[in-house]
Amino acid sequence: MDALANILETRLFINGEYVDSMSNQRLSCYNAIDHSLVTNDVHAATKEDVDIAVAVARAAFTGWSSTLPQTRAKILNKFADLLEEHSEQLSLLEHVCSGQPMLAMKSVFIPAAATRIRYSAGWSDKLSGQSFPAENGFLKFVHREPLGVCAAITAFNAPLMFMAAKVGPCLAVGNVIILKPSEKTPLSTLYLGRLANEAGFPPGVFNIIGGAGATGAFLAEHMEIDRISFTGSLATGKKVAQAASKSNLKRVGLELGGKSPSIIFADADLDNAVHWCTRGIVTASGQMCNASSRVYVHEDIKEEFIQRMKSAFEGIDISQTQAPVIDRIQLARVERYIDQGTKESSLLTGGIRMENSSWIRPTIFVDPSPDATIYKEEIFGPVVVISGFTDEQTVVEKANDSKYGLHSAVFTQDINRAMRLSSKVSSGTVCINCTIMVDVGLPFGGCRQSGWGREGGKIGMEEWTEPKTVFVKTLPLVY
Repeated sequence: MDALANILETRLFINGEYVDSMSNQRLSCYNAIDHSLVTNDVHAATKEDVDIAVAVARAAFTGWSSTLPQTRAKILNKFADLLEEHSEQLSLLEHVCSGQPMLAMKSVFIPAAATRIRYSAGWSDKLSGQSFPAENGFLKFVHREPLGVCAAITAFNAPLMFMAAKVGPCLAVGNVIILKPSEKTPLSTLYLGRLANEAGFPPGVFNIIGGAGATGAFLAEHMEIDRISFTGSLATGKKVAQAASKSNLKRVGLELGGKSPSIIFADADLDNAVHWCTRGIVTASGQMCNASSRVYVHEDIKEEFIQRMKSAFEGIDISQTQAPVIDRIQLARVERYIDQGTKESSLLTGGIRMENSSWIRPTIFVDPSPDATIYKEEIFGPVVVISGFTDEQTVVEKANDSKYGLHSAVFTQDINRAMRLSSKVSSGTVCINCTIMVDVGLPFGGCRQSGWGREGGKIGMEEWTEPKTVFVKTLPLVY
């Protein structure tokens, strides 16, 4: 494909230049739709490459952290503009890897990434500190400083969105960064080096490296990296945290998995609930950390809701609007869960691949046992389990019965009940009469094993800074 060949970049971007990896190791990237080879020349960063990237980033930190905040904002805003100007190229690079529809890239993902960058740019000169009344001859105040050299590892399902959520705040407050995309969808991120140069980032401020798990480990365990932010699976997130603690105790941000519950009360608007619960699990073929994968329905409306949900699932051709399951490994994983589910629960619809494709038909299981695998574990596919309930306290206990705590939803027309459950349900985000909502100005993250820290909003900006307390001994006035 000539259009792809003209924009394809597979090398490392370090110190403002595209360079070869220090080794001959190359990774292959496959198309998620038909598993055809896109390229077998993605350079994998070695430990030596990571050391070089860290060294140039450290050298660039002094200048970038002392750059006027308004100048940092101007460069970030230019970068956001370039994301939109290169929408066609970025969409193609993402489409050939993940199978994400070009229309979705152009209308949703790239505009959202640009918005996140601009939002962060706006905070460049607005992260204020605190001052306290003078006491016993001392002035006291707190201000925030950048951490230094940071690393970020993004997941395969929305690489540009995750890039913006990490790179934007990191650079806006004066840090420098080394970014590693998932080896499954690296191409759109690797392309960003040319945009970084055009935007005006000084060499060493914004570095991008390819690689698989070993490269991520080099970042997590590096003694000269001050913070690492990771989006991905729970298992890998634990490895990142362990490596960070065993090395230099670097700061860690983790955005991990979920098994998000939706609670449908008898007074809910059923059309609305079905719409959102369907959207919450079929979007991206269920490959979202906040996917609405558990649904609890009041027994009074359970059968009607299930039949409406079944009709909605069977009326969707997700191959026309959603990315497929990312690769053969994940397809096999989802199919193993479905096979296990047929032994633990009642399969209502779906459960098979669409003919000759990498899409799995949206799948509903009904009334799984409380210890069923499909009820407990994150599947990361278009698979939902539906259970009934009769009273509020019991359903809250069921909703909170998970090692995850990322996202939840409550459907009711009783505002008192809605507000009551927004406090009782244990998750980082609670949606009322909707699901999977995210806003750049609000913190996103979870409790328990869904991760550490938050992305988005002022809180997300502060994650990339260190508070410093200052005491000033004042001299008494002499008249």
